[in-house]
Amino acid sequence: MIESIQRIAVIGTGIMGGPMAGRLAEAGFAVSGWNRTPEKAAALSDRGVVTASDVVAAAADADVVICMLSSGPVCETVLMGEHGVISAMRPGAILAVMSSIPVETAVALAKVAVDHGVACVDAPVSGGEKGAREGTLAIMAGGDAAVVDRLHPVFALLGRVTHVGPAGSGALTKLANQLIVASTICAVAEALTLAKHGGADPARVREALLGGFADSTVFRQHGLRMVEANFQPGGPAKYQVKDTSTALAFARSLGLTLPVSEEVDRLFQAMVDDGDGDLDHSGVILQLQRMNRGGG
Repeated sequence: MIESIQRIAVIGTGIMGGPMAGRLAEAGFAVSGWNRTPEKAAALSDRGVVTASDVVAAAADADVVICMLSSGPVCETVLMGEHGVISAMRPGAILAVMSSIPVETAVALAKVAVDHGVACVDAPVSGGEKGAREGTLAIMAGGDAAVVDRLHPVFALLGRVTHVGPAGSGALTKLANQLIVASTICAVAEALTLAKHGGADPARVREALLGGFADSTVFRQHGLRMVEANFQPGGPAKYQVKDTSTALAFARSLGLTLPVSEEVDRLFQAMVDDGDGDLDHSGVILQLQRMNRGGG
């Protein structure tokens, strides 16, 4: 067991992983960053993050490896296999998979890690780019409670961690989170669309509802994005539909029907199919405008 965490490798230094790596480096950890697009890792050099050209070499030298890749399949490709990250990690090191991945993938990764003498937690996050920059992420950790405790010095710099259960529980909690976020974004988009078509000023409607029962972080942040038509991605729609589709597939495996989430998933899928997958998920209001003959 590694007694003291000093060296951290962050795999995936994009919208979320980049700010997280920067915060850890500025706090005094020796952080190496790797990204499939090397420029994204190199952009963090002024914050003290060393660019790793070889993901396996970076992981081999790390006490903790944080994975912030885009999807379950990408995580499996990079982490598993004879030449994957897990096989290169030192016994006693910790793998923290903070990507949003299927429950089944989280469980499989934990098993492979244990077989290699590596501790593993699935610890996805919520809070978007703003939370990553400010260190206010909600971190949902599945795995051994003792391992989560060992990661406290790391997690404390990134946000608030809650241990939710055994391997796979963090991934499951994130799926629940994504269903709430996705459905709320769609409800906000519909409400503001209704307001505008009915003759009210959406910005004033949003202002009027702040502090009431309709208020939420989603309403405040994404409602403002919709009012300002600012769809620069914090959370791209293509990743939102990835998560809703994953959640619905897991629900079906349990014999569950989630009708609201199914309709929300269809709406985001239509948005992606119409070419807006790289926009922020608040851009779903554009899909509603198209559905209503582009009005508003």
